[in-house]
Amino acid sequence: QVQLVESGGGLVQAGDSLRLACAASGRTFPTYTVAWFRQAPGKEREFVGVIDWSGLTAYADSVKGRFTISRDNTKDTVFLQMNSLKPKDTALYYCAARARMENEYQYWGQGTQVTVSA
Repeated sequence: QVQLVESGGGLVQAGDSLRLACAASGRTFPTYTVAWFRQAPGKEREFVGVIDWSGLTAYADSVKGRFTISRDNTKDTVFLQMNSLKPKDTALYYCAARARMENEYQYWGQGTQVTVSA
């Protein structure tokens, strides 16, 4: 069982940066793939980016070049560094984790709100 807790959200202005954290419990967390998703009001949840157990990352086109995902397995934490934020990045940001052999994300956090003002 893995529990995920996001933190780091807040209200910022366009062009600012934020770093979100996804802290996990669970002894096997370093072997998990962890993704970030976001959901804006009235919109469907969308994929933001992912990092696998080896540190390999992939990003949605909408955030590529602005957002960076990293992980610190000594602290069982995955980070989402968000630079050059835009109002359209406003959303509730979730992290999710899955074991290496699973296709679907088994564990989800409660989310942290990011609001970017113009």
